[in-house]
Amino acid sequence: MNIFVCIKQVPDTETKIVPSQDGQFIETNSIKWIMNPYDEFAVEQALQVKTANSGSTVTVVRVGKVHDTEALRTALAMGADEAILVEAEDNLDSYMTAKALKGGIEKSGKNPDIVFTGKQAIDDDCLQVPQLLAQMMDIPSVSVIVGFEQNGDKLTLKREIEGGALEIYETQSPVIVACNKGLNTPRYASLPGIMKAKRKPLAKHSLADVGVSNDDRRVHYSNFSLPPEKPPGKTFDATDEAKQADVVKEVVQLLRNEAKVI
Repeated sequence: MNIFVCIKQVPDTETKIVPSQDGQFIETNSIKWIMNPYDEFAVEQALQVKTANSGSTVTVVRVGKVHDTEALRTALAMGADEAILVEAEDNLDSYMTAKALKGGIEKSGKNPDIVFTGKQAIDDDCLQVPQLLAQMMDIPSVSVIVGFEQNGDKLTLKREIEGGALEIYETQSPVIVACNKGLNTPRYASLPGIMKAKRKPLAKHSLADVGVSNDDRRVHYSNFSLPPEKPPGKTFDATDEAKQADVVKEVVQLLRNEAKVI
């Protein structure tokens, strides 16, 4: 089987985000990058399918800047066989990203049997790329997957919906599967895996190579800014019982007239 995993590199949740000077995006030079957490479940599921199907290969694909390939190398260290990087700015919209991923997959020369993705990226939370990619590739997709079973070409997928219920889908490959937390437990990259990852093939393509231009952009970003700083909190001394009633009145007055929460 030809198994592909689309991954995204996102800022570490502990990284301090600063808007760029022109307000079009964020400053990326000092950011620590990690693999999108939901994509870790996608990589793990791809590796499990590879193990269950002898002769299969796992190819990871990412769209973004070349300055840091940490996410791709992490996936290779986990056990993926090869990687593809489509070099681009990190502020592409979902449509351009999906089209670039499609072009990267086509550049591999392989017909995909299963394409795994995370259900969403934790930076923009758009939840659009898997569905757009499926439409462009003209194959079915099922998202928010928490259960995966394979019987030959037949796949049984459990999809989480609101209220804690599950929908069960039966489909055949090729298909795009967008993975959710709980599907599996992603493995850690071993030291031998990290060393082997340095020698595994990593192909690089430009946006032009995969047929993407700025005319494909559907969303333009502007006016990035940090949220306003919260005003300093207020403290009240209610240790003196004679003053407690006055303190309570003051707090209630502030909550009603200033904070407007009651």
